[in-house]
Amino acid sequence: MEALLHGVILAFGLILPLGVQNVFIFNQGAIHKRFTGTLPAVVTAGICDTLLISLAVAGVSIIVLNFEWLRNLLFIVGFLFLAYMGWSIWKTSGQGASNGRKELFSAKRQVAFAASVSLLNPHAILDTIGVIGTASLVYAGVDKWLFTIACIVVSWIWFFALAMTGRKVGQFDQRGSFLKRLNQVSALVVWGMAIYMGYMVLAH
Repeated sequence: MEALLHGVILAFGLILPLGVQNVFIFNQGAIHKRFTGTLPAVVTAGICDTLLISLAVAGVSIIVLNFEWLRNLLFIVGFLFLAYMGWSIWKTSGQGASNGRKELFSAKRQVAFAASVSLLNPHAILDTIGVIGTASLVYAGVDKWLFTIACIVVSWIWFFALAMTGRKVGQFDQRGSFLKRLNQVSALVVWGMAIYMGYMVLAH
């Protein structure tokens, strides 16, 4: 039970902060009239997180953390990726409910974007590999399985809840003013992550 609880708390701590992945899923929930319209993004994000968590627990974290040049490369790519994503979020109009047809992503585009912000985001990779992977090292056997499953289940629940919350907000926020402010705050947070990544490169 300790491993299970540890996995739940750790996963929630990592996934709660605003980020590119969370903002994208929330916005898709807000601009689609039906919840099923957001399923491609939600399921893709869940599968990607499942893959990253599984790799981290399997020992990829040990490889990455032992090579300084690889860490630095991830920091550099992370800085560029997050700087660009912050700009993309900032310029989003946020008028999801009123002119949502202009911002609706097809299922294929949802899958592509959700996969890119999940698998190509070095900040998310470092969080998963560095934190979850390292934390899993204290467990073995059944406890490691429980820890891993807890982290994965939390991710899936969070993405479904985020999309459903976005849908409710989209129904009330017909003018899109709340979504616009949320995007602006999210962009600032993402830029803050980018600055941190850049600092980590200079600090080494």
